[in-house]
Amino acid sequence: LLVSVGSWLMFPRSYIHFGVLHGMAVMLVLTRLTAPWGRWLWPAGAVALALPHLAQWALTEPLAAWAPWFNGKGLNWLGLVARKPFTEDYVPVFPWLGVMWWGLASGQWLLRHHSSVLQRPLGAALRPLAVLGRWSLSYYMLHQPVMIGGLMAVGWMLGR
Repeated sequence: LLVSVGSWLMFPRSYIHFGVLHGMAVMLVLTRLTAPWGRWLWPAGAVALALPHLAQWALTEPLAAWAPWFNGKGLNWLGLVARKPFTEDYVPVFPWLGVMWWGLASGQWLLRHHSSVLQRPLGAALRPLAVLGRWSLSYYMLHQPVMIGGLMAVGWMLGR
């Protein structure tokens, strides 16, 4: 909600109504609920990846009359659209849920068949990545204000 309100203040015509954080919140709940699907996560992921392409074709050809419904803000968060919405950030459920399902299926497979790989200590080169992984939401929330602030400071110093 804060992302949507903040982006509306900065970009009133193209504010973020369903971006990375919105998508992650919805998709994490969905992956948690579907984790027991086990090996069915692989084909479900493939379907999720294909759905937006099928929808784009269908909404421009045989089901073009339905396009306004799916392209509107009420349903475009699904990703089954004929055209990308005008927004600063757009991460719809489909196809990205498919990527998350494949990641979940890969992790489950690794735990079942090669769990010792996950128990090894990390090498020194990978430790910074582990820190970013543990603090990924904090990093994500801070990177844009820091970058925008830095660019504004550079612009101010250059007199632009």
